[in-house]
Formats: sequence, C-alpha cells, structure tokens
Amino acid sequence: MADNYLEKRYEETLGSQRPKVKRIGHTVDELLTKNRSTRGYKKAYVVSRAELERIASVCTRIPSARNQQVLRMKLVTRDSGADKVLPLVKMGAALPELHLPFPGTEPEAFIIVCSTIEENPMVDIDLGIAAQSMLLKAVEMGLNGLIIAAFNRTKLQEALALPCQPLLVIAIGKGDEKTELVPIAEAESHAYYRKEGVHYVPKVRLADLLLDHA
Repeated sequence: MADNYLEKRYEETLGSQRPKVKRIGHTVDELLTKNRSTRGYKKAYVVSRAELERIASVCTRIPSARNQQVLRMKLVTRDSGADKVLPLVKMGAALPELHLPFPGTEPEAFIIVCSTIEENPMVDIDLGIAAQSMLLKAVEMGLNGLIIAAFNRTKLQEALALPCQPLLVIAIGKGDEKTELVPIAEAESHAYYRKEGVHYVPKVRLADLLLDHA
C-alpha cells in the first residue's frame, strides 16, 4: 500500500468537511512568554508536594545528553524544609538595593536539582533542559518559578542531607509580580530593572540574534 494512502483517501472523501483541529491548552509561545523569573509570591497559595511532583515528572520525558539521566530532584515544601533553603539562596542580584524578595513574598516551595556525577558540560546540558521544562510545566499549571544559581552548595547539601551535589535551586509558587519584556538592540543594556512596580526584562531582538540577518 502506498505511503499515506489512507490519509489521501480521507482528504478526497471529506475534502472541506474534514473536522478542524481544536487547540487544547497553551501554545509554546504563550508558555514561553508567561515563563518569567519570579521573585515575589503570594503567601496565601501553598504549593503542595503533589504539585511539585507533577512539575518534576517532566524530567521522565525530556531529552538527556548521551541519555545519561543523572539528575535527581529534592522536593521541598513549606512543611518540609523551605525554611532551611531560603536563608541559603540569593535573588535579584542585579537589584541589590531592593533586597528581593520583599518581606512577606518569599517562595516557600523549591525543587533542588542535583547530579549523581560531577558537573560537566553534558550534565549542564541536561540541567538547562530540565530547568526550563519544569518551569514551563509550572506555568502551564498556573504557577511561576525562578532558577536560582546563587546559593551555598555546601550548606544546602548539609541542611537537607542530600546524597549528591545540588546544582540548581528552583523556586515555585503563585507569582505576585508583574513582568514585561522589552525588546532591545544587541548593544543596549541587558540588565533587568523595576519601575512603578513593574519588573522589566530586556530581550535582544531576533534580527540581532541571527548571524546572517540582512
């Protein structure tokens, strides 16, 4: 039987009557736009372990360099050690004068991403894929997050009795901030800033990202 025979017959038979495909959920572009680094969260919303498990579950389906799959996750909620994590992380390094997060908006749920082997370029590839995928899942669920690389690895490993080295901390919660993207030229400042309560994030325009642009 010729390739796509049934599909072609379906087209010939139904033609314009073929049912329209209905989009379900968010598009990738929508998720990417909503996935903004969030440093302030609503205390009234308590992230559950079940929600963290749903977010971490994407790591069973994502690509892995050499398929090594060495990343492991420690899930931390308000009731299971968040108070141990918060003093060991730093947020908003580009805005030190604001001392982010503001009191009463601190995150209280975390995913600590660890590796069973020493960090190397292949592990870092997995780390980036995993972190982005988990944050996109969080956004799909109506939550927000922040990738935190500025933290005390030794003290965090000790505080949570982690069997392997932590590489990233991902904060998760219900965001309490307004963020907007600002298109910029390659030579303009990349530093994020705040004005009248809005967090602005400069992003280089596509034309400047392409090496062969006109």
